[in-house]
Amino acid sequence: MHIKKYDFDYSRRAFMGKAAIGAAAGVLAPLWPTIAKSGEITKAYPEELLHIEAYTKGKVKPGDVITADNVEAVKDLLDPIAYTQVKTMGRRINIVETTTDVTKLFPHEYLEATLANNGKAKLDAKGNVVNADGKPWIGGNPFPEAKTGAEAFANLTLSWGRHDQSLYAIRDWDISPEGDLSYQYDFVWAEQNTVALLKDGPYWAGHEDKLRYQSVWFTAPNDTKGTSFLNIWPYDQTQFPELYGYLPAFKRVRNFPTNQRFEPLVPGITIFLSDAWAAGDPFLTWGNYKITGRKPMLGAVSGNFMGGDPNWERKVHGGPNGQTFFDTYMELVPETIVIECEPVGYPRAPVSKKVVAIDTRNMMFVSYITHDRRGEMWKSFEPAFSQYSSPGGTVMDGGHPAWSWTHVHSHDIQTNRMSRFIQAKKVTGGYESAWNQGSIYDQYMTLQAIGRLGG
Repeated sequence: MHIKKYDFDYSRRAFMGKAAIGAAAGVLAPLWPTIAKSGEITKAYPEELLHIEAYTKGKVKPGDVITADNVEAVKDLLDPIAYTQVKTMGRRINIVETTTDVTKLFPHEYLEATLANNGKAKLDAKGNVVNADGKPWIGGNPFPEAKTGAEAFANLTLSWGRHDQSLYAIRDWDISPEGDLSYQYDFVWAEQNTVALLKDGPYWAGHEDKLRYQSVWFTAPNDTKGTSFLNIWPYDQTQFPELYGYLPAFKRVRNFPTNQRFEPLVPGITIFLSDAWAAGDPFLTWGNYKITGRKPMLGAVSGNFMGGDPNWERKVHGGPNGQTFFDTYMELVPETIVIECEPVGYPRAPVSKKVVAIDTRNMMFVSYITHDRRGEMWKSFEPAFSQYSSPGGTVMDGGHPAWSWTHVHSHDIQTNRMSRFIQAKKVTGGYESAWNQGSIYDQYMTLQAIGRLGG
């Protein structure tokens, strides 16, 4: 008889104990020292957290598809909205192997900086992240072994896309409760970090008091073409970003109030500025951070790049007319930190709290749900990520395969409206997705630029 060293409930008991004391990630060994030594995670977790077949006792294995018929076997691995989507709306989820090689979960330079700078970050008296010398952060995840909710959100917030610059060409489809296409938008989202730079950093001289410039502009259809917004983020996370917008109907750039971070960007879409990366607001304008648990989950963190499609587009399915959900590939994430927090800096926010699950391997979120002011579940903002390599080809980021997000489901569960969007290769206007292609500030991130983009 083969006697297992760790029984099926060993991980559950370990997570319960770790959540109570705020311990670092890993079950059999501390996760980040293991990663630093070997670049992989297998010595940190037992078999049941590395293989979904072991976790589900043979009910689900890589290559299977989760449907309403077998979703109960993984119900505890899904957030409540994803479970409902599969159980009642016809969503299907493709299962792939768990990623044990962490180099496939990061951009190369960002992982190198995370390893090199581990242990150098601290929180100052205000709660901002500073380097050991008291200056702004210098690159990578400041807290790869995050033990508090604030530390975990600092990882999410300080570098959203984990590149110095990112230009995302985005194609969005908005699906009505009846399953019909209500709107379709093309837009571009640009990010320019000013600190924690990986290539020519760590700081952009003269901009050290900022964290990032971020802009978004719509290129199609014609009735929204030219609508654009610019966010200028202070490094001090207690301060609100400056928000400017250009609306073609008014033909001028104007300042917008901070609370418009919780409103749709354009008609029919369910995406708010606050939703970006589950950390669309400065993390110290949210508060009452609580780690409510540690647990394995299904997350769309690999196998999601559609390199075989000329525009990186993907098949759809589910809902009343077969077009509500993207085909998505999920794996068993061995450990997530589940965090709740409240919008303490926004007294009129329509959101009462958000619940975010963060993958401890790379400190990126895999699930994000907001609750309305009554405390009822409101929206999910479910991301998918991947190394940009597939049988159809590999996209390089310098000398290494690129890593980024691939698509998002933004589902208002109360109205049953779905916005689903992809990072496309190219959208209307000729804009193409790219990372670290040199400065994009003058082109896209000044008041003059957003007026020019809208004009």
